Amino acid sequence: MQKKFNSDRYDPLSTERDSLSRRHFIKGVIAAGTVAGAAGLMTGCSDNSNNSASSASVERLVTINVNGRSRPVDVMPNETLAHTLRNKLSLTGTKIGCDRGACGACTVMIDGVTQNSCSILTHTVRKGNVVTVEGVGGVNGQLHPVQTAMIEELAPQCGFCTPGQVVSGVALLQRNPNPTREEVRQALAGNLCRCGAYNNYINAIVNAAGSA
Repeated sequence: MQKKFNSDRYDPLSTERDSLSRRHFIKGVIAAGTVAGAAGLMTGCSDNSNNSASSASVERLVTINVNGRSRPVDVMPNETLAHTLRNKLSLTGTKIGCDRGACGACTVMIDGVTQNSCSILTHTVRKGNVVTVEGVGGVNGQLHPVQTAMIEELAPQCGFCTPGQVVSGVALLQRNPNPTREEVRQALAGNLCRCGAYNNYINAIVNAAGSA
């Protein structure tokens, strides 16, 4: 028996119309997405232009005083002093440990005060005097008494935290030539030692006191 064709279930014109409708719908979605994306790009360009203008307003070539020398350097607006010292000025004695101002490995002195150089923007120290571990000794390469004492006491273990410990010890003796053991401990409180050689570092600075 021949099957009767049901025109209600299949209409070529209706199917074609549906196909065209779907096609138009998809095109509309794509077009809307393109417009939205373009708007986002325009907004992004506007923001970037503002950022560019802001960045352009910050002088890139600056001069900072490091270890008694004026050093011209090309510095990004958001560049940290630790990055500048290590990667621009090749003063790699300053170590970057946590990079969050918590471990003290990057300790330097700025105008005689110890600071975590990973938490300070280079642009903010253009008028300050920065001293790194390379600059604590004599001009002819003589070791600072703190450095000598640390060698004698075998204070460093892995040595990664040692530059920060040295700078903190030197800064302490500059303001207090004869500190007590507890005062030394407090001065080194911001310098973490993963090897646990805290007593060795304290012994070294106590022994260096009076000769610094």
